[in-house]
This record gives sequence, C-alpha cells and structure tokens, in this order.
Amino acid sequence: MAHRGTESAEPADRSDRSDRSDRSGSDEEDRSLDAQLVRAADGDRDAFARVYDALTVPVTGLVCRVLRDADQAAEVTQDVMVEVWRTAGRFRPELGSAKAWVLVLAHRRAVDRVRSVRARGEREEKAALLDRRTPFDEVAAVVEERDEHARVRRCLGALSRAQRESVLLAFYEGMTYREVARSLSSPEGTVKSRLRDGLQRLRECLEASR
Repeated sequence: MAHRGTESAEPADRSDRSDRSDRSGSDEEDRSLDAQLVRAADGDRDAFARVYDALTVPVTGLVCRVLRDADQAAEVTQDVMVEVWRTAGRFRPELGSAKAWVLVLAHRRAVDRVRSVRARGEREEKAALLDRRTPFDEVAAVVEERDEHARVRRCLGALSRAQRESVLLAFYEGMTYREVARSLSSPEGTVKSRLRDGLQRLRECLEASR
C-alpha cells in the first residue's frame, strides 16, 4: 500500500517541479530583459534591438485589443517603441519588470489614441449637425467597424490551426515568443515561424478583402 502511495505522488511531484522550472525560466527571461533595457538607456542599440524583438508582439497585441484596428495598432506600436528608446533611462528595475513598464507605456498610448479618435469623431458629428446633413458618415463608420471585425474573424479562420493559436496568444493574450512556445509546448523557432507566416497571411487576406 505504501508503495502505491509513493507512485501516486510522483506525477504531482513532477508537475510541481515543471511549474517551478517554468516560473524560473520566466523570471530569468524577465531579468535578462531588464538588463537589456538598462543597457539601451546607455545608448546600446543592440540591447534595444533585443528589447524590441521580445516586446513588439505583446505590445501590438495589447494596443490592438484597445483600438480594435490593426492599422492604427501598428502605428501606435511604433510610437511606443520609439518612446521606449527615448525614455529608457526612466526605467527602474527595482519597481517592476521591463515588460510591465513597456506595456504600461503602450496602454497609455493606446488610450490616448482612442480619446483622440473619439474627440475627432465628436467634432465631426457637431459639424454635421450644424450643417443639418444626414448623419451618413456616422452610420457608415459603424458599418465599416462591423465589417472590419468580420474580415478579421474570416481571415483568422483561413489560417492553419497552429498559426491561429500562435497569433491569438501573441496578439490577444499579450504573450512573448517564449511564452507562446511554453504555452503550446513547441520550440521557440517553430513559434516564430508560425507567427511570421500567420501574420503575413493575415495581412494579405485583410488587404485583399478591402
């Protein structure tokens, strides 16, 4: 009986060790990224390139969830990464991770863009009311937004299952390449390839359906 009890405990022990290993790997990745951002603050372009490669995907995913517009998300992502390069000296590792710091910047930029777009829309709406015109533009904007969401869903459905899983985890869950790889139990190189090919197919599909 004691022998069977020991056997039943072994899977749980292995699971605990695996969880600790995943957390350790994630912590090590965070510390490495923190160090790269500190070096970037000193003007190290190679270090910034590594920060860029590691965080562009989760930044784009976060911004896309806020804006719900792929083109605007791409613009804001570039603005965020430029801001990261210019203000890297403000990063304090003792207050949080580099990823968290960058994502806070990204969320702030995305919210600012939403407010800007909303304010512009309100100004246009007021101008339309003053002109006493039929609010055709407002209706068209709503229809266009719905069409955009439908096109994204349709184009995501055209991807392979592996590509779709990788893209959704990266863009809608804000995961890095390594986090996606761990989540899917796939090699990091394979995940990078799936994301690259999946995003290329998604972009071509969206452009073709405009």
